[in-house]
Amino acid sequence: MAVPPGAPQDPPASAAKPVDITVDPLKSTRRAGDPPCDVYLTGTVFLDIIFTGLDSAPVRGTESWARGMGSSPGGVANMATALARLGLRTSLAAAFGDDHYGEYCWDALERGEGIDLASSRTVPGWHSPVTVSMAYEGERTMVSHGHEPPPDADSPDGGAPKCPPRARAAVASLVPGAGAPWIAAAARRGTRIFADVGWDDTGRWDLGALPDLKHCEAFLPNAEEAMRYTGTTCPRAAAQALTEHVPVAVVTLGAEGAYAVDGRSGETASVPAIEVEALDPTGAGDVFVAGFVTGTLADWPLADRLAFAGLTAALSVQEFGGSLSAPGWEEVGAWWRRVREVDGQDPVALSRYAFLESLLPEPTRTWPLRRAVPTIGFRRSV
Repeated sequence: MAVPPGAPQDPPASAAKPVDITVDPLKSTRRAGDPPCDVYLTGTVFLDIIFTGLDSAPVRGTESWARGMGSSPGGVANMATALARLGLRTSLAAAFGDDHYGEYCWDALERGEGIDLASSRTVPGWHSPVTVSMAYEGERTMVSHGHEPPPDADSPDGGAPKCPPRARAAVASLVPGAGAPWIAAAARRGTRIFADVGWDDTGRWDLGALPDLKHCEAFLPNAEEAMRYTGTTCPRAAAQALTEHVPVAVVTLGAEGAYAVDGRSGETASVPAIEVEALDPTGAGDVFVAGFVTGTLADWPLADRLAFAGLTAALSVQEFGGSLSAPGWEEVGAWWRRVREVDGQDPVALSRYAFLESLLPEPTRTWPLRRAVPTIGFRRSV
């Protein structure tokens, strides 16, 4: 099944957009005494400067001209924005520089996206980390610069408080050979931990080097990471093996979709990828995790969670940028209404997403549409 492409049109010049939560996916599960936030996360916020419309990768010794550029909060802001746009009350603990970049990122996240920054801090004299991203041919090349923020009494590791706020869930990025005290503290308070992991530069690929995995409810590596950590040659076998260490294992399979196993119930789910015209994959993994967290907290079946995560990730790569490409419920609704009008769609594939029908808001916009993409002056050719 394919996602209908959008039509070329001028993107908005402003990166920020007003908060517009049209759906509360957790409405039926909310009870008195619930934690004040749905999801907590911590990490580094970058200012992303994005060049788009490049005909090819930059060539050494030459000057390349981009047909569009813009800026947006990046790094952990990608995940925070994806969660907030899906209607989850999101709390972010991060350090922000007291420069213009830091002020811009704070404003875009707090006022533009409605993210709670009460656990964040501004660091005098510390400049914001910056990433320059160049998007071309569905790929991107990035150059980053930054320094670790100085610690303070409440955030000894530069971002996360010693005792994070109460939350239904938290998203953590595990680092081989290093633990994060806040993860254990959050788990002890009943927070459900969802974790991904980066590439193991040590080459050890030892699950024992991920001490916080034992605190997690779900682990979401990609296929290569999962196979290396488990010593298997099949992503599905890797997912099964991971459930010996964590209750739920989700392995992303790239163009083949995703596979998940719930080790507690024995339930498995496999969902194919949605065919898309990928313009910029930045942040797609974060959007996938956000979609899976949303479905889990809403108590959806495993297959529905997996399908929703894949759909939101597919919608995100049709736009440029990281945090600002994340879809909200209006975008999901516009896709669902449009995809059913396209001739030749597989009815079985369409039925996989029928669970969305009761969740989607009344239509306010039609397909094609564009989100608050920070690119200025670039028209997409079709």
